[in-house]
Amino acid sequence: MKKILYWLVPLAGIVFFSCTDGGVQAESGVVYTCPMPEDSVFSDKPGRCPKCGMDLVPVEPEHERSEDGMVAAPLGYNCPMHPQVHSDTEDFCPICGMKLERVKTDNEPLELSLEMLLKPANQAVVVQVPMVHMAQREEDDEVNATGVIEYNPDFSGSLSARFSGRIMKLYVKYRFQKIASGQPLMDVYSPDMVAAQNNLLFLLRQDAGNRSLIQAAKDRLLNMGMSSRQLGQVIRTGQPVQTVTMYSNRSGVIYENNSGMDAGMQNTGTLPLSIKEGMYVNKGDVLFSVFNPAKARVSLQIPAMYAEMIGKGNKVRVVPEGNAGNDFRAELKEILPQYGSAANTLAARIPFDNASLKIPVGSVVKAIIFTGYKKAQWLPEEAVYNLGMDKVVFVREQDGFIARKVNTGLVSNHLIQILDGLKQEEAVAANAGFLVDSESFIITKK
Repeated sequence: MKKILYWLVPLAGIVFFSCTDGGVQAESGVVYTCPMPEDSVFSDKPGRCPKCGMDLVPVEPEHERSEDGMVAAPLGYNCPMHPQVHSDTEDFCPICGMKLERVKTDNEPLELSLEMLLKPANQAVVVQVPMVHMAQREEDDEVNATGVIEYNPDFSGSLSARFSGRIMKLYVKYRFQKIASGQPLMDVYSPDMVAAQNNLLFLLRQDAGNRSLIQAAKDRLLNMGMSSRQLGQVIRTGQPVQTVTMYSNRSGVIYENNSGMDAGMQNTGTLPLSIKEGMYVNKGDVLFSVFNPAKARVSLQIPAMYAEMIGKGNKVRVVPEGNAGNDFRAELKEILPQYGSAANTLAARIPFDNASLKIPVGSVVKAIIFTGYKKAQWLPEEAVYNLGMDKVVFVREQDGFIARKVNTGLVSNHLIQILDGLKQEEAVAANAGFLVDSESFIITKK
């Protein structure tokens, strides 16, 4: 009498049966299966498939057959992290210390537990992909930041009106016009200046021996902005000059009534000046700001997460946008003691000599700040998946992967620092993005 027992496992879609026939002798420890993979029939006895009627064939999980049908030698064991490590016996990897695993044949089924198969699809992934594990190493940490080129206000100054009056002639016409020290800027008619000249001339005519009063009158004119040459002309001719010329006290480019940062951010080209001939100026009015184009600085915006890594003296590589060949090295000189109001960023400044580089003010730059070597646990950046607030890795469990939350730190040279959530011996999927179902949200294992 022939007995056939069936066990149905709906989850895996596999049918197991045991066939007992008095006329068939079974080999001890041999499992038989149907040659048709879609039938998924297994037996501990030889016989025929109850679905298609084909003869069952023995399963040889630890051996593979060569092209001539002969049974080949066992495939042996290798390290899941370092495939180049191979052994004929079960041992441990000399590189990472992981236990060697048996090499499987291409048609061998995955070794999965029922618990693994019952996990939701947004927690576990059943797949065979390359794996990596954490490596402890020293990395030269780099912080990327963006910034803009500005005029350096340490080499800038302002030109103010020393007396009130009316502008009779203007020698500068446009913003960012280059000027030199001693160059005339404007001629101004000032009743106060004319009165001061008449006072000096009266003393020279009526009290020529009163040298203290005469010297005080001369000093007043010089302090009001009259040049020594003009003062000599007044004394020589005995006549007051009706207009006094204002001269620049520094070289650079002209900009109107703005700070150095505004000048760097609002470079609007050769626009006309708002000051015109015929206008009146008051004593103390700031007429122009003058900046030295050869002296500039980089104003950086650094993400707040890197604030503790940044310090004065860090070496920086600055790369101008659109002109990477004009990059230069500098040193971080100044860090502002507060975060920016518009964004949670830390401001830092790098002065540099722009005489030979000639990088236009207002250019956007990328800066790479070198913060030194740091010893830590690192994973390839592709092995960590970013969920926004959380970051996860897929940890290997049997022949599948479980999503787990990890705490990360720095990102350097396509490596990401792992602070917590993963053990040294645990293997993770090398490409986490490959395992993500885009239509489901990942639930991480706490």
